[in-house]
Amino acid sequence: MTVNAATQDALDRIAERAADMQHAFTPGAIPQFGDVATPAPSARQSFDPLSVSAPADAYFITTDERGRTVYTRDGCFAIRDGTLVGSNGRAVLGFTSPQSARSELHVDPVDEALGRVRALRVEVDGTLAYDRTSIDPRSGLRKSERVAIGRVALARFPVATKLNAIDANHLTPPPGTLPHIGRPADGSFSALSPMKQEESRIDFDRSLDRLEDAYVAFDALLAAHKAQGSLSKTAMDLLK
Repeated sequence: MTVNAATQDALDRIAERAADMQHAFTPGAIPQFGDVATPAPSARQSFDPLSVSAPADAYFITTDERGRTVYTRDGCFAIRDGTLVGSNGRAVLGFTSPQSARSELHVDPVDEALGRVRALRVEVDGTLAYDRTSIDPRSGLRKSERVAIGRVALARFPVATKLNAIDANHLTPPPGTLPHIGRPADGSFSALSPMKQEESRIDFDRSLDRLEDAYVAFDALLAAHKAQGSLSKTAMDLLK
């Protein structure tokens, strides 16, 4: 059985509306449809020191499985094999010094191997830091020092830029659109909110309403096709 273009469009709309509803509780998720978007991003408290919320107009920078640069609002970070990564398991990009280019942020492998990494965290200015603990071999005293690995990068796009969704919380800009890149609390970007998890920008109740509307429209389309088929059959019967 073939599906005509109108029916396929209706099925696609149902799938897209369902995707928005399903991601209503995904951290940092951005809706495909603006009519189900919340008015502003909000964040809830997290007990994870690697979880941060970005300023309202900014995105974190990472890559996808094809190596393309992508952007996300999801600041639920983790350390994997010594590298700061995002929810997609890909490295979160940042700067290891004021003059460096963007790069991955890595915990010192020696400190990690020796178990000297304590209180690993992302701070308000985007610094990925930890406390290095060691014992003085002569005195036996334990000492601790702060180690700054680098600062996560932020990106901002021109107002009204429509980003293209790869999934619920990873996006790419339109061709030729370049972001402004900087660091949290650098005078251009606001500070991060540590130990916060950004909530989805998708309103669940409105998403459910729009999904129901999409099903109603699909049912109406099927009824119209059925009526048209019955009319065609009647006309053919009259011609016999």
